[in-house]
Amino acid sequence: MTLLVITICAVAISAAVNRRRTARGLAKGWLMLRKMLPHFLLILILVSVFLTLVPQDTLTHVLGQQSAGMGTVAAALLGSVALIPGPIAYPLAGMLRESGVSMSVLAVFITTLMMVGILTFPVEKEYLGIRIAILRNVLSFIGALLIGFVVGGLL
Repeated sequence: MTLLVITICAVAISAAVNRRRTARGLAKGWLMLRKMLPHFLLILILVSVFLTLVPQDTLTHVLGQQSAGMGTVAAALLGSVALIPGPIAYPLAGMLRESGVSMSVLAVFITTLMMVGILTFPVEKEYLGIRIAILRNVLSFIGALLIGFVVGGLL
């Protein structure tokens, strides 16, 4: 809600400064949204099917019942492929934590969910270019692993 209020205020200020430029920007943004929407809807459908078909017990077993290193690798790979919005990912992480999954594995899982996008790569490649899309995903993957190791070391 806060982000929505900030956005509305920013658009209002922009319109007060230059109404024509703001209108052009909003129109361009709307066109971009319409162009990207089918890609994102497909991704959300795939993730919904995945979450429906994979029981929580299986996810807990893959992430938490293996050795710490294998759980971290599994979390990194699964999080990189899946695309789950924060409002779903955080309660899922809470349920996994209650099932005994370690904090370092959860840190890697949540970080890769949010930062690495195998499913979104085609969209990223189209808008950012292939080099930048690959670089962004590789650096995000490495960063997620580092975050997991730091969390594991702190806790």
